[in-house]
Amino acid sequence: MSISNAMQTGVSGLQANSTRVGRISDNIANANTDGYRRTFAQMVTSTSSNANGFAPAGVQAVQGAEIVKEGSLRPTSGATDLAIGGPGFFVVSKNPNDPAESNYSLTRAGAFQPDENGNLRNAAGLYLAGFPYDSSGTLGTVNRTGFGDLETVNVGSFTLPGEATSAMSLSGNLPAQETGLATPGAPFVSSAQFFSPLGAADQMRLSWQPSATPNQWDLTISDAAGTSYGTVTVDFHDSGALAGAPLAYSNITNTAPAPANFAFNPATGVATLTINNGAVPQVIDLTIGAPGSHDGITQFAGDYSAPRYETDGFQTGTLVRAEIDERGDVFGIFDNGGRKLLYNIPLAEVTNPNGLLAQDGNAYTLSRDSGPMELGTASSGSTGKIVSGALESSNVEVAQELTDLIQTQRAYSSNAKIITTVDEMLDETMRLKR
Repeated sequence: MSISNAMQTGVSGLQANSTRVGRISDNIANANTDGYRRTFAQMVTSTSSNANGFAPAGVQAVQGAEIVKEGSLRPTSGATDLAIGGPGFFVVSKNPNDPAESNYSLTRAGAFQPDENGNLRNAAGLYLAGFPYDSSGTLGTVNRTGFGDLETVNVGSFTLPGEATSAMSLSGNLPAQETGLATPGAPFVSSAQFFSPLGAADQMRLSWQPSATPNQWDLTISDAAGTSYGTVTVDFHDSGALAGAPLAYSNITNTAPAPANFAFNPATGVATLTINNGAVPQVIDLTIGAPGSHDGITQFAGDYSAPRYETDGFQTGTLVRAEIDERGDVFGIFDNGGRKLLYNIPLAEVTNPNGLLAQDGNAYTLSRDSGPMELGTASSGSTGKIVSGALESSNVEVAQELTDLIQTQRAYSSNAKIITTVDEMLDETMRLKR
């Protein structure tokens, strides 16, 4: 190697170590960046060819990233803060529901918060993408090798349509000592809420009038305005194993104005009410309690126990919050108590994550080195799980980076010394002529 080649070797060392310092600086600067992946510059020998074969020509820095290495998870108070436990990446886009697949990228930075329109967006301004569920709660057939079937996850623009009540049941206790009196007392009245086909809440009233006959009550069912649907007499067992349970139903009377109607099945203890609240009247089955059963209304001595009603259906609701499980399913929680599947957040997997290309915003795009992508379901197969209310920290070890910085600084100084030494040698060579 000539003196000039030695100088070039020193220059290559300066350039390579400068590159390495740049990578170390990036790592230290991003030590607290959520989902950041450490980058590095690996030193590789550079050779040149001449008539005598290969000769050393210095060193060069080959840049890479430790994308596969995971950072630690830390809990947060945000329900839409998401982390990934295991392999996989969130799919994000530059714009909500971006039609250009080239604007989609992958990230592990999951600090997602709703924007002014309810779209989930992370700190870098990238929007979270997911597969939408249909009204029946199914995904259907989706393309898992591209971004075309994805939509931006939105948690701010949903309503849950109401569902009409079709069945109700009650349970409670009537005080036995109130029956059999010469002058019976006032009726015991309670209200039950049900829901119309339009999702509106309505009321029906049940009035239990004690009879002068022991263990007998007259039940009247009416609407919120007091208009009676019908009446039925209920007798209760007063002894034996069935004491307190309904014995028989009799005197069934329909008083509902048409097209409303009242019917009662004495064998099952079920009242069928036809409510005149639309072009097609609403039909509700109200279970009072089968004869010989303690599952519905009962009569025992003691205090009156107001009936507890179980009702299907619900009124129209608006979204109040979202919950995300480890499979990436986004559930909408509504103010009417309803719960509905909204989206499934897939996790992208590639053959070689370290071959992804880094982009602004702590995101990555596919490359030839990364291999093909597939959108998997979280917590299935080799795909990691989604952790709600947590964020993934950077995988940078600051102590290691500072140690590498010291080593790189020494290496840079040593290469600089090569150049100054060669300069002195060249100067000495020039003096031979004098």
